[in-house]
Amino acid sequence: MLPGARALRAAGLLRPPGAAPRTGASRRASCGPGQRPGGRGAALPAGPDLRHFLRAAAARQPRPPQEPPPEPGSVPGAPKVYLETYGCQMNVNDTEIAWAILQKSGYARTKELDEADVVLLVTCSVREKAEQAIWNRLQHLKALKARQAPARAPLRVGILGCMAERLKEEILHREKLVDVVAGPDAYRDLPRLLAVAESGQQAANVLLSLDETYADILPVQTSAGGTTAFVSIMRGCDNMCSYCIVPFTRGRERSRPIASILQEVRMLSDQGVKEVTLLGQNVNSFRDLSEVQFQSVAAPGLSRGFSTVYKAKPGGLRFSHLLDQVSRIDPEMRIRFTSPHPKDFPDEVLQLIQERHNICKHLHLPAQSGSTRVLEAMRRGYTREAYLELVHHVRDSIPGVSLSSDFITGFCGETEEDHQQTVSLLREVRYNVGFLFAYSMRQKTRAHRRLQDDVPADVKRRRLEQLIATFREEAARANAALVGQAQLVLVEGPSKRSASELCGRNDGNIKVIFPDAELEDAAECRAPGRAQPGDYVMVKVTSASSQTLRGVPLCRTTLSRAAASH
Repeated sequence: MLPGARALRAAGLLRPPGAAPRTGASRRASCGPGQRPGGRGAALPAGPDLRHFLRAAAARQPRPPQEPPPEPGSVPGAPKVYLETYGCQMNVNDTEIAWAILQKSGYARTKELDEADVVLLVTCSVREKAEQAIWNRLQHLKALKARQAPARAPLRVGILGCMAERLKEEILHREKLVDVVAGPDAYRDLPRLLAVAESGQQAANVLLSLDETYADILPVQTSAGGTTAFVSIMRGCDNMCSYCIVPFTRGRERSRPIASILQEVRMLSDQGVKEVTLLGQNVNSFRDLSEVQFQSVAAPGLSRGFSTVYKAKPGGLRFSHLLDQVSRIDPEMRIRFTSPHPKDFPDEVLQLIQERHNICKHLHLPAQSGSTRVLEAMRRGYTREAYLELVHHVRDSIPGVSLSSDFITGFCGETEEDHQQTVSLLREVRYNVGFLFAYSMRQKTRAHRRLQDDVPADVKRRRLEQLIATFREEAARANAALVGQAQLVLVEGPSKRSASELCGRNDGNIKVIFPDAELEDAAECRAPGRAQPGDYVMVKVTSASSQTLRGVPLCRTTLSRAAASH
């Protein structure tokens, strides 16, 4: 235990506030002029003392190389935490929230696994494959723990996020490897859980909350100096699709107050971030109830032909209001949002996207299946016909819009005819971007309780391969229509395959690769130079594949200037 201030002062190791530092000279002077301590007589000439010889010896010694300064915010000797993220963009944001909480509690961040005192895995539970990746990683960490030096404190391992919520008991008891388990609503409790684990006990908190949004925590961006960022605007989901585990791992829908969202976006703008993605499990059902005067506002209508398993929820500021306010913060910052549900696209949202030059003309419309019968079994709340009507309405409202979607193949009871209807939907809509997966049964879901996972694994694989081939064929055609056009690209950095090329994304969220060359500035405000991450570059598309556009750079420009010239 450290000694108290009084004891330190008595020992001469701590001076009172405001007292001058006591040096060797001041102690000698206190003995009186011409006197030595404890004696009398004439003053003796001052000679070298022990410190003189020590300083002289130190001056002759070669100086060791100086260690690099610690990272901003790090504390020497602080426990080091290593964070690893799996799964969706919400988990990327959760990682930033968890790190913000730990940083305030005195932890330091490390990018080297071997340096870590604490390893935290932010996990996904949407599919069995995602969970298996975590179990495999834990085996690697088990070996790392076994190799640790005996003198070092034991490595603490934590599982955070959706898998923690779903499999708490199994995680804690399987091989006794994991020390901390924290669900998506328990990140504030991480410092306490880790303190318990330091004493050698396992610690867990997987309680779901009806109101936790982490609104007062500004996430620490894990990619310092990055050009893009994610901003969580709501958590949880009320849709209760029969295949989906999310309502059981992330709880009911609740939205952040708009004021806290705007504060975070302004902070990112000040940091130079050029693209923000608004995040939520059902982002466009946003409903801020924090302001009393808006609590009796009527609920907006659903997309035509769509329904929900729950009653309409009146009151609150809606997604269109949030999107309007966020887009006004910085005209040079692109705004995206994901993941929406097709049911929540009222005309005011589509009109806003069409009107604002900095809201990207890209919509994610998760279809999941092209068969009305399967959609009903999934409890999606729409038919194939209603979905196609929405697609046509979106394309009429936002000319040139880019569309992406999610599809699940091999859902319970899916027949070959159902599968072919999904293939035909892919051909009819011709998406630019697609995310396609074979169905994986999840415990706790309605499908697990009431349906049979009766499509054989080899049939799922074959159907998935056909869906992927069909998507790529149609996406290549959709992207080929952009050849010869000029696309505004936000530069993200060098291409992974060639240091002589740059990579970025266009307004439609399609990857664009182009040569890293000297470029003129369209506004002639800057001297010619090479584009940097965060710059907007106009690129003429020369070729296209199902996933990538290639082109030649024309000039550097700005988001506002590019919008004004079209």
